[in-house]
Amino acid sequence: MITIVNFNSGNAKSIENMLRKIGVKSIITTDRSAIEKATKIILPGVGSFDNAIRELKKIQILPLLNKKVLDEATPTLGICLGLQLFCKSSEEGREAGLSWIDAECRRFKFPPDSKLKIPCMGWNHIKFQKENPLFKGLEAPRFYFVHAYHVVCTNAGNSIATAEYGYEYTVAMQQDNIYGVQFHPEKSHKYGMQLLKNFSEICT
Repeated sequence: MITIVNFNSGNAKSIENMLRKIGVKSIITTDRSAIEKATKIILPGVGSFDNAIRELKKIQILPLLNKKVLDEATPTLGICLGLQLFCKSSEEGREAGLSWIDAECRRFKFPPDSKLKIPCMGWNHIKFQKENPLFKGLEAPRFYFVHAYHVVCTNAGNSIATAEYGYEYTVAMQQDNIYGVQFHPEKSHKYGMQLLKNFSEICT
């Protein structure tokens, strides 16, 4: 059973629906006992960095998440803002991030004459930086993106996939049991289905 942490994120239900399509059971919850029993965790996210951190504090599950993810090494996937919350900080706000991975979030910055719009929105191909079980069976994949900020890893080895939008930037990162993607697999059709299937099978 995959536990999707519910902190008023707009895409939690879409993730649950996509998992159902591929035959994977999941629940959306903030219930402490359910999170305690989780064998895998998804941290979704649509919204702002500070609001998300404040909501996690409000529902008082940050110590439990730290225990599950850092101490018990529960496989965990962050999606879009969920990925960004793994970082130490974000230029979007003032709250400290979860600091599960040594990285920070920065806003896209382009020259004044650039025709690129912020947020980055639409489909884009990604480039694998290394083999990873999250990408099993994916060939020339493209995913759907909606974001104005992107992660910058202190340790380049944590970056497992990149994309181009004005410049090359990290769109997926991993450290041990912690995985994160900037794009939305729940909106990315067959590619997203395969990625979520891969995550469901990690450490199974």
